[in-house]
Amino acid sequence: MIARMWEVRASRSGFDELLSWVCDTAVPSLEVLPQHVSSDVYSSTDQRIVVITKWRNTPESMPTPPEKLVARTPHVWDFTPVDR
Repeated sequence: MIARMWEVRASRSGFDELLSWVCDTAVPSLEVLPQHVSSDVYSSTDQRIVVITKWRNTPESMPTPPEKLVARTPHVWDFTPVDR
């Protein structure tokens, strides 16, 4: 299992539209893929949106968000479970 964390900061006026794009377009495009396990979307009070997706094997990339809605390029990290 691989967990991918995707984080983006919205432009000043683009938060609501970016969140809608993430929830209505980007995440659904990943959820239909056979290696996809689950997705969660989070938001913060400082204009950030985080998507955590879980994959059976190699994760797929989130689509590129509309440039006018983001303050900077999204950051992406992959994580694997730790046996403890």
